[in-house]
Amino acid sequence: MMPRGKQTTLLILLIVAIGINYLDRGSLSVAKPAMTAEFHLNPTEMGFLFSAFFWSYALFQLVAGWLVDRYDVKWVYAAGFLLWSIATFAMSFFTSFAAFFALRLLLGIGESVAYPATSRLLAENFPEERRGFANGLIDAGSKLGPALSTLIGGLVVAEFGWRMLFIVLGAVSVLWLIPWVALVPSQRNQTDARGMQPVAAITLRELTRRREVWGTSLGMFCLGYVWYFLISWLPSYLVEERGFSLENMAILGSLPFWAMAATTAGGGWLSDRLIQRGASPTRVRKGFLLTGFALCAVFMFPAAMVRSPQLSVGLLVAACASLGIYTSNVWAVTQSLAGRHAVGKWTGLQNCIGNFGGVVSPLLTGWIVSQTQSYYLAFAGASIVLLAGMFAYIFLVPKVAPLTWAGEPAPARS
Repeated sequence: MMPRGKQTTLLILLIVAIGINYLDRGSLSVAKPAMTAEFHLNPTEMGFLFSAFFWSYALFQLVAGWLVDRYDVKWVYAAGFLLWSIATFAMSFFTSFAAFFALRLLLGIGESVAYPATSRLLAENFPEERRGFANGLIDAGSKLGPALSTLIGGLVVAEFGWRMLFIVLGAVSVLWLIPWVALVPSQRNQTDARGMQPVAAITLRELTRRREVWGTSLGMFCLGYVWYFLISWLPSYLVEERGFSLENMAILGSLPFWAMAATTAGGGWLSDRLIQRGASPTRVRKGFLLTGFALCAVFMFPAAMVRSPQLSVGLLVAACASLGIYTSNVWAVTQSLAGRHAVGKWTGLQNCIGNFGGVVSPLLTGWIVSQTQSYYLAFAGASIVLLAGMFAYIFLVPKVAPLTWAGEPAPARS
């Protein structure tokens, strides 16, 4: 594993990268009110644009998982990052629905490397008792991205127009590559010290035989459905359904993501502390997952029912804060189960299935809003999906401990 100083540098860069990742993918939701007015796009067409990113992002998770297990993850991540930054910048020149749809697909391909690469780096360089906080901080970056996108992006669009938003995001994103290339050492695959099989030897077929893989993947699907429902439609909901101005939406719409960032970082820290004091990783990690989903469902359902716009925002803040309890431990569970020999492919498969929630959610929400002229059923559906996710973890992930793969000795179990 890396020395502590290099671990800290790596962790900071991963946090910033995930923040940029979500800034770029969430920028469309901020630009949406202005774009629909200019190009006369209906909710169904916007649903397709929101969804396009997840089509390529989900499918290329499998490719990305293979790449980061097979090649130097440092350069795989750098190539993906450059591709998605270029796609973001090019969106400022959007002149047709088809062109923007194609750029959203390209954005998804570039961003597909982020989570498989991150999981591989954490599994190799951070011990079990430190992964919760590391994952929590990285997940906080994924929440700060939409928070800043909604806050700053909303103000930029209100002042300078939606095209300037994509110009700024695409140009500034590329700067991250400078410290990444200069400071992060290469992460080449090697046979372990005991002469056991290399990382790339574990096949996708072997992964899919494990019920734990399906449990974490179905749970991720439920997270993806709810999370991308919020990222894609929350700004429009606040403007169109609750009557907030773009400026007020920028401020109020960012609050749920700030709350989620705080709880995911805090949850990661607390879970690590509990494990360091002797608590079972299974009880701690699964406890955080189930509690987060349950509380989010409780707060999400009434958010669309209350009459007060301010109370609705308050409930959404509470729902996102609860979801942060879940996300603080979701990737630590996968990294613990998979180990370094399978973490890239497992993360890719899990994120592939999970992000099909991002395909379904924007499309279904667009159709619901078009048919009912209301967001009520969309919020109710999200709450039901969360409850389904709880059952996936309860019945398919019995224990959070390293699995044994063909060709390696049985690991010590906690």
